[in-house]
Amino acid sequence: MRWWSVANLVSNIGTWMQLTVQNLLVLQLTGSAAATGLSISVQAAPGLLMGLAGGAAVDRWPRKLTAAVSQALLGAVAFTMAVLVALDQLNLGVLLGLAAVTGLIATVDGPACALLGNDLVPPEDVPSAIGVGSLVHNAGRLAGAALGGVTVGFLGAAAAYTANGLSFLFVAAVIPFLRPAAAVPARPGAATARDPEEAVAGPAAAPAQPQGVRQGLLFFLGRRRLVGLAGIGGLSALFGRNYGLTLVVLVTGPLAGDAAAFGVVSTVLAAGGIVGAVLGARLRRPTVRLVGMLAAGGALLQVLAGLSPSLAVLLVLVLPMAVAESVSETATTTLVQTDPPAPMRGRVLGIWGTVRTVWGLAAPATLGLLMELAGVRGALVFGGLVVAAVLGSGCLLRGRRRAPEPVVLLPQDRAAATVRPGLGTAA
Repeated sequence: MRWWSVANLVSNIGTWMQLTVQNLLVLQLTGSAAATGLSISVQAAPGLLMGLAGGAAVDRWPRKLTAAVSQALLGAVAFTMAVLVALDQLNLGVLLGLAAVTGLIATVDGPACALLGNDLVPPEDVPSAIGVGSLVHNAGRLAGAALGGVTVGFLGAAAAYTANGLSFLFVAAVIPFLRPAAAVPARPGAATARDPEEAVAGPAAAPAQPQGVRQGLLFFLGRRRLVGLAGIGGLSALFGRNYGLTLVVLVTGPLAGDAAAFGVVSTVLAAGGIVGAVLGARLRRPTVRLVGMLAAGGALLQVLAGLSPSLAVLLVLVLPMAVAESVSETATTTLVQTDPPAPMRGRVLGIWGTVRTVWGLAAPATLGLLMELAGVRGALVFGGLVVAAVLGSGCLLRGRRRAPEPVVLLPQDRAAATVRPGLGTAA
């Protein structure tokens, strides 16, 4: 697991270096911000269309081999980009085509690598492993974005693509030496990663699970917890959590800050994400209720952020906002990866990737429209209140439905209970 975490850190740094450079390249080639957005959408499109098929492939194919091959293919794409950039042969069409290929490979690589990491620890340690993965992701994002700018400035864009290609090959080289922990016995009395609601809903696993795409979709739609998580994630994305969009407008607009001020806010967000990942790694039995409560709490903090009179007040609020989001994301990931039976997890992760892509594409447009209609402060306040109200109402209604009905014994029933041999009193 230590080797896998190191490999993931290296890979995340390389990926964020490439993403930073890719956006700069598109701007240099076209001078259009719209074209930059198009390149991001093209890379996300395969996940939207082929996510379930990629997850089904992960359920059928050997996991270590699948992850190693997909990492090697991603490395080959990065090296191809490096050569084209170095030879000055890159144009927008080729860049968009390679971005689409990257997105297509990622539909298999994402679920395969996520589940491979879980295989390396005993079942009761899976939540901690996911928390470590979240921590590695946040650290890699910080380091990769910074190194991307430095690399382009001193060595050029081709060097950043080369570094990313090497990072993929490093992961592919580590994978054959990883040993799954499936044979490691669980510690006596240790809690498992399964949601405690399982005792009410019944076991998720069946003796044998069909391998088809359709069965995966039906399983996801029939699993209330997974549908609930998708709803919480969508509501939060559409009305709040896109802080990179809303807070930059708030800082540079009503708070009269500059790019440096937003850089401070971004740093605090990243620090909160790391703290949240550490806290999330300590979760043993995350539940949908916990995810909803964290999302509602973050939404209320968002309301206060929208009312911030100064940058200093905003910074005080941003840290717990980021912590709540990070813990919520870690808990969600744990549930999505551990709730389904093992033969179904690849398809569930594929569907989850598709759902996240839908929200990711719809959220910026929704928040942009809100900011146009109500201003950035109004959008933050309104969006936060909507999320908090919907999730709060849902928790209350769910609690009422699950409350046991009182048992009332009629006089004749009480009398019968006292006469029958072997029966106790009504108490």
